[in-house]
Amino acid sequence: MISLTTKLLRTLLVLTLLPAVCQSATTTENDAPKMGDVATTVARMLESAHYSRTRLDDDVTPGVTQARRALERYLQLLDYNHLFFTQSDIDDILAKHGDSIQNDIMLGNLKPVYDIYDLFLNRVTSRVEKVQTLLAKDFTFDSKRTLSLNRDKLPWPATEKEADRIWSNRIEGELLQANLAEVALKEAAEKAKEKAPSASASATATPAASPAPDTTETAPAPPERTPKEKIQKRYERLLKSLHEESREDQANAFLSALAQSYDPHSDYMSQRALDNFNIQMRLSLVGIGAELRSEDGYAKIMGLIPGGPAERGGQLKVNDRIVAVAQGNNEFEDVVDMKLDRVVELIRGKKGTTVRLQVIPGNSANSSKLNVITIVRDEVKLKDEEAKAQVINTQDKNGKDVRIGWITLPSFYADMTQRGGTAKSTTKDVAALLKRLKREGIEGLVIDLRRDAGGSLDEAVRLTGLFIPKGPIVQAKDTDGTIKALSDPDPGVLWDGPLIVLTNRLSASASEIFAAALQDYGRAIIVGDTQSFGKGTVQTLLDVDRFMPLFANTGKSGALKLTIQKFYRIKGGSTQLRGVTSDIILPSITDQPDFGESALKNPLNYDEVPARSFTPEDTATAVLSQLREASEVRIASNPEFSYLSEDNKRIHEQLEKNSVSLNRAERIAEIDADKARREARNTERKARPKSPYKAVELTLDNVNAPTLPEVSLDKPPKKTPGERLDEDGKPVVDDDFVFVDPVRDEALLIMQDYIRLEHAPTTAQAKAAEISAP
Repeated sequence: MISLTTKLLRTLLVLTLLPAVCQSATTTENDAPKMGDVATTVARMLESAHYSRTRLDDDVTPGVTQARRALERYLQLLDYNHLFFTQSDIDDILAKHGDSIQNDIMLGNLKPVYDIYDLFLNRVTSRVEKVQTLLAKDFTFDSKRTLSLNRDKLPWPATEKEADRIWSNRIEGELLQANLAEVALKEAAEKAKEKAPSASASATATPAASPAPDTTETAPAPPERTPKEKIQKRYERLLKSLHEESREDQANAFLSALAQSYDPHSDYMSQRALDNFNIQMRLSLVGIGAELRSEDGYAKIMGLIPGGPAERGGQLKVNDRIVAVAQGNNEFEDVVDMKLDRVVELIRGKKGTTVRLQVIPGNSANSSKLNVITIVRDEVKLKDEEAKAQVINTQDKNGKDVRIGWITLPSFYADMTQRGGTAKSTTKDVAALLKRLKREGIEGLVIDLRRDAGGSLDEAVRLTGLFIPKGPIVQAKDTDGTIKALSDPDPGVLWDGPLIVLTNRLSASASEIFAAALQDYGRAIIVGDTQSFGKGTVQTLLDVDRFMPLFANTGKSGALKLTIQKFYRIKGGSTQLRGVTSDIILPSITDQPDFGESALKNPLNYDEVPARSFTPEDTATAVLSQLREASEVRIASNPEFSYLSEDNKRIHEQLEKNSVSLNRAERIAEIDADKARREARNTERKARPKSPYKAVELTLDNVNAPTLPEVSLDKPPKKTPGERLDEDGKPVVDDDFVFVDPVRDEALLIMQDYIRLEHAPTTAQAKAAEISAP
């Protein structure tokens, strides 16, 4: 993300101030005048500053204007799975508003948006009433019917009768899933009970009790619900949350649809969404340091952030359920069935202020008891989202000890609210880790960008500069065709040894800039999925209030994340849609065509620009073919990659099929087959010798510590992606699960070969001869 030019900002300011007097003239909603002004301002910003420079009345496809596309996007956001509206609803909405929505937006008239939402709410209300009738039926689960899983690419139901049929199948499917999950959870509980230690043993192993809470109160115990009751409650909560959407919330959703109609990465952010975005970029917030998830109407504690006020206090525990929140000594506000973002808003606050929580203890057998916990808010560092590293001690195939550094980078974060030496910076953090890794004597470095969705463009450029002498890193093209290169001006290099960058289809944006530059320079070997995500656009964040009419400026109008440029590799190609192609491809569960830019709505097209002049390093290029050949041989004989190939084939077939059986016997057979496959793999894994590799963990907290703590490579990292979940989204605990990461293990073997070849006493000519040999 980068800043707009002063000229562009001035243009926007002029364009947004001129027609202010005629905004919101026809709107009657209480809070609509402000949101009407916001809508008009956002529309003008999109028309004037988006990379495409498309006006709302321009045709983007034959017969479809930009404004009509935004309306269609809004309908898709409301009813993503095409379940509540019928095709006649959609036709009526587009006939009534498709040609006039552009004028409504420019005049600040959001009444059509509110009317559409009210219609949607009416359809959901009617459907929830019918759900209750459907749940009263007795299902036998012995039919040969199937349920479509994802309906987003299917047409809306043609008639109400067709909608009723779809919903009958849907409720039957949800009830079958709930029944199967209930059986599975009971089996898991029995299994856990068999493995549980005796009472005396557990008593001796229990740590000292935490300080007692302030008070204990009595409340009605939440009832145990049947599968039918759970499903009914789920839809009642959906309806309640939709009723709680204010006109401002509805307008925010439409403005997001408006921005996303230009491209998938432009977006409107309400003030609340903007605050959350800034938290993720600077990796800090003021609050209590608890991770929450909505579950059965409660805000449930899923984790405590290390060093945060909640963890330091020792009273709030994982699995506690929050029922009420109070500010200081004020009265409690009930939060059961409240939207999670609203609960989070109540818990956050200014540093040094007090919040009280009324919770049902997660470990209490008596859920009628409520604990009241008092916590003083403080700054919370999101440590889990920072760069971190490991020193991995390995042995190559010749028995030689090889020490490899491994840096995991979750995102390209940067504190955009402040500058200077104290501001949070990806490059600064990675440099600190890398200096310690060098002191630990590493011979090779792997940078893991799997699941790194990007972040700051400036950080991508600066981080690349740690590994190459000065030179161009990436090219950026403005809408007028002006192309400029962003370069590393510093000739210093922090690491010039063997380097691997690990990517997959979830590696996007800044990750792709970093990987592409190092690949073009021949400085690193890219290992991973066939290609990365494929995002080749640059966004900036604009404060909407800066462009609002003076009389309507509230200071809380949110921000527009706006695509203003496309970026290109220094060789002239783009990562847009095509991503960064791996030099060495490894089978992976994420290597699916449904992951990536091309699967999103309204992506910008691929194009190229002239290449830049630069001096390649080519330290990785000389050994690439040998490394690829050796890796292919290992992959062919590695059972884990065979498993992954089987899984990918099965996933692809399931995606193509896009349906699930409503027959209990068939579903049980599928579950049993999945279980048998999982157990067979687990048995085979247990029979393998354990990894001889040893590792120590390096974080920003211990980067200068005299010794580093050991860490197991046989245990999953926190929040392992892809963990199995039950039908309510709860992790399925399996103590017998053997953790494997074949992509990591193969990357380590590739690095071992890389280091060996770098140290081999061969001339450059001999290496070239080896590469050209068949």
